[in-house]
Amino acid sequence: MKLIEPEFRMVTIDGRTLRMARWQARGANRAERPLLFFNGIGANIELIAPFAARLAHRDVVTFDMPGVGGSPDPMVPYRPWMMARIADQLMTDLGYDRIDVMGVSWGGAMAQQFAFQYSGRVDNLILAATSAGMVMVPGKFSALSKMADPRRYLDPNFMAKNFRTLYGGSLEGSTGHMSRVSPPSTTGYLYQLMAMAGWTSVAFLPFMPVRTMIMMGDDDNIVPVANGRILASLIPNATLEIIKGGGHLFLVSEPDETIALIDAFLGGETKARKAA
Repeated sequence: MKLIEPEFRMVTIDGRTLRMARWQARGANRAERPLLFFNGIGANIELIAPFAARLAHRDVVTFDMPGVGGSPDPMVPYRPWMMARIADQLMTDLGYDRIDVMGVSWGGAMAQQFAFQYSGRVDNLILAATSAGMVMVPGKFSALSKMADPRRYLDPNFMAKNFRTLYGGSLEGSTGHMSRVSPPSTTGYLYQLMAMAGWTSVAFLPFMPVRTMIMMGDDDNIVPVANGRILASLIPNATLEIIKGGGHLFLVSEPDETIALIDAFLGGETKARKAA
């Protein structure tokens, strides 16, 4: 069974207009909870399309951050708790109650914020290639310097030449990934950076009540695997999965392994509930 094409919609919540997408599962095997997905910095919805398509038995919901993809530029800056509140209202407006949450890289910080802020409605949390924010082990300078270069969005040749230096890991899936990139606006990218300035989850992670899986690539040039170990040591009910040879984009380069881990993690809890 495959997901239908995503439904795209413009929504306005708390005065911010955002482009959202929802992949809706069909059939008797449809999962009981949707997955709310927070993307990486500057990343548009289309970049997670292949990933969402592989999760054919559950609804997947995501949205472009202000100034990213199809969302208009933000008029004023925002903080993580503000965007978490918008995401919470979005899921409510879509008719969802209990949900699972996942975030990758910058979006992993947003997922942590959401899961703690709205722990009463979150059953499972998946954190991929991310950190505890300001308190983190930095990546390689060669990768971080490329991250700051706008040519990675605008020049396919630059991205192709520097893909391995930027993200580490395998080049598998890199061509398709680059073809789906839509550059964020300068304001959108700057406000995403500003949103996380000074932010850290260290203070609240020990009180995180949500069942959590942390996924890290051991060849990630941007967020080293040590950051996953820090998260796992702070979150009481957390497991750490390390993708061997995985770079920062292991969701793209190692889709079979990562989807299997995600299905086992989310499905395992469902089976345990039914057995009880």
